[in-house]
Amino acid sequence: MNKPKRYTITSALPYTNGPIHIGHLAGVYVPADIYARYLRLTGNDVVFIGGSDEHGVPITIKAKNEGVSPQDVVDKYHAIIKQSFEEFGISFDNYSRTSAKIHHETASEFFKTLYDKGEFIEEVTAQLYDEKANQFLADRFVTGTCPKCGNEEAYGDQCEKCGTSLNATDLINPKSALTGNVPTLKETKHWFLPLDRYEAFLKEWILEGHKKDWKPNVYGQVKSWIDDGLRPRAVTRDLDWGIPVPVPGGEGKVLYVWFDAPIGYISSTKEWAEREGKDWKPYWKSDDTKLVHFIGKDNIVFHCIIFPAMLKAEGSYILPENVPANEFLNLEGNKLSTSKNWAVWLPEYLKEFPNQQDVLRYALTANAPETKDNDFTWKDFQARNNNELVAIFGNFINRVMVLTNKYYNGIVPAPGAFSQVDEETLAAVKAYPEVISSSIERYRFREAQTELMNLARLGNKYLADEEPWKVIKVDEARTQTIMYVALQIASALATLSEPFLPFTSTKLKSILNVTSIAFQTSWSEISTKEVLIAPGHKIGEAELLFSKIEDETIQFQLDKLEASKKTNEAANKTVEPQKETITFDDFTKLDIRVGTILEAEKMPKAKKLLVLKVDTGIDVRTIVSGIAESFTPEEVIGKRVTVLVNLAPRDLRGVESQGMILMTENANGKLVFVNPDDTNVANGLQIS
Repeated sequence: MNKPKRYTITSALPYTNGPIHIGHLAGVYVPADIYARYLRLTGNDVVFIGGSDEHGVPITIKAKNEGVSPQDVVDKYHAIIKQSFEEFGISFDNYSRTSAKIHHETASEFFKTLYDKGEFIEEVTAQLYDEKANQFLADRFVTGTCPKCGNEEAYGDQCEKCGTSLNATDLINPKSALTGNVPTLKETKHWFLPLDRYEAFLKEWILEGHKKDWKPNVYGQVKSWIDDGLRPRAVTRDLDWGIPVPVPGGEGKVLYVWFDAPIGYISSTKEWAEREGKDWKPYWKSDDTKLVHFIGKDNIVFHCIIFPAMLKAEGSYILPENVPANEFLNLEGNKLSTSKNWAVWLPEYLKEFPNQQDVLRYALTANAPETKDNDFTWKDFQARNNNELVAIFGNFINRVMVLTNKYYNGIVPAPGAFSQVDEETLAAVKAYPEVISSSIERYRFREAQTELMNLARLGNKYLADEEPWKVIKVDEARTQTIMYVALQIASALATLSEPFLPFTSTKLKSILNVTSIAFQTSWSEISTKEVLIAPGHKIGEAELLFSKIEDETIQFQLDKLEASKKTNEAANKTVEPQKETITFDDFTKLDIRVGTILEAEKMPKAKKLLVLKVDTGIDVRTIVSGIAESFTPEEVIGKRVTVLVNLAPRDLRGVESQGMILMTENANGKLVFVNPDDTNVANGLQIS
């Protein structure tokens, strides 16, 4: 079977309700870009499609919170997201948006085609309704308890904890995200895609046809869905933001975002084809095209069941060959959270790490959540850069460039007779394109990048073993051969690094002076050509490919996250409600005085208790206080404190406690004394 030469590659459309963060990059966009760049390098016809998902409830919620229109929100974030992708080097052939006219037309036409074919079920059903907001509660307008895993913060369209796709009416104890009210049920008409009609098709196509080539996490989730039995899925919503339902009776309703969004891949392809003077149809309707969806694990059901069922129902489109979904990336041990600002935002990274896009690409690929959730840490990011990119890749290239300029004024030397080591090294270089290709084509991008670094390691080892800086003193001819071989490795790295480190590849080609087509080496030529960079070719001056990242830079990022953590803790801290009202006479019964702690010791066999001797001004008395987990006895001696002195004595573990020290918590949740500010206030003075 011939390998397909035409590829349509799609990446999940990000919601335009916030900027891109590292979870999006690691899960979807970096692996998709590696794959697209590789396919182009190997001579394939590729269209790599992206775009902004500008409909759906998260957009309208964001608009309500910010007091602006949904269009204002999507215009703002579409621009931010698109610019970030461009600066980061995600090589989309087209990045569109679902508010575009061509998308509205394509999605409406798709819906009408299915409607005219009788593929929908039209039903009047009871849906959740917020009486106070006078609105139906679709998708993320409602939260509640997931019926599958018990997560109390599930949304009306999906539980983000277990990944189950839901209908709003599935939720236990639902609550309106608009007003907090408990919703009622109200009848409304919607159109449903009967997924159960496609169960046999999906079983044959996925469970039999893709059992071996789809990733286990993808196959397993889809199998679970199919095994549970498929049910009709509503493809319309009662909303005022989105694509209007284009058939009679659809007034006041829009297409469900997960019906509309994947059609965005098609409309974006149409937009690209129109601009480039191409025909879009072969990229979606030709059997010799390979369609691949790059997504996160929370989108598996939509791309493997719902969208394929839509395409099958329409009848003229190809189905995805693969859906290599990744798991989730965590940050410093905690789940990424947009609302809690627990994220590394791409626009901020690009600003704070100028010209270091490839460092983040490398770190995210090296730690990619391909088969399980993985954790991004700033210390690992620093180590990947300093110990691998700088010390291995960058070090090899720098030594080759410096020595070539020093010994031969930048002219590639002609080799003499090759030693066995030379021949083995050159043979190893020829093998790398196929090794890396094999990993990429199986969507093992982490493995592929490791092989790229192994080529850089090969170069470092070759130089270290052959020691041209020593050989030059005794055998100039041999040194020429050594440097020639090293330059062949550098040339191979310039090409093979492009999918993973595109900015580095461009810079290395510039240093080698091979930016023009005449001097460039293709992916396949590395395996077949005897000479990758020819004797007599003049390279440029040495430049550092990577720079060391210092501890201070990393600490700044860690401090930002710590600040976010404290802000969240303060925001989520619940304030105790006011106690029942008391009279002035009740208050006057409290005798609160200034005192000083004279002695303190731990209560034996008690984890929380300190036994204190306190000078209250009227006497010295014993008070037992539950502060031992926050203070040592030594820390509290001499402390000025506020004491409730007329509290009835209480026996605590055999010690009579004759009062109470007043305490509270600061903004960070740390226990603190309620101290009198004026140090001149005498012990025994009443507080009133």
